[in-house]
Amino acid sequence: MAREKLGRQAAEAALTGLDGWALAEDGASIRRTFTFANFSEAFAFMTRVALAAETMDHHPDWSNVYKTVDVTLNTHDAGGVTALDIDMAKKMNRFAGA
Repeated sequence: MAREKLGRQAAEAALTGLDGWALAEDGASIRRTFTFANFSEAFAFMTRVALAAETMDHHPDWSNVYKTVDVTLNTHDAGGVTALDIDMAKKMNRFAGA
């Protein structure tokens, strides 16, 4: 998967149809908050994402409080958002049933 930084317009276009995701004000990352029914569902989601992240060699910046998972994605090597982040966001939405 490409690790070439997307320009702001390309990143915004890539987010079209990706429910819940937004480009950060500085354009350097994308963010979303996932809310689940309980901690177990949130943790199961994080486990599925962790396994995918290892396979992709691309890891989210995230935090979990009870049933809420806050996620920020960017590709540090590229200094911003890449197609890899968009792909991870799509996987996360599928895992969350979005």
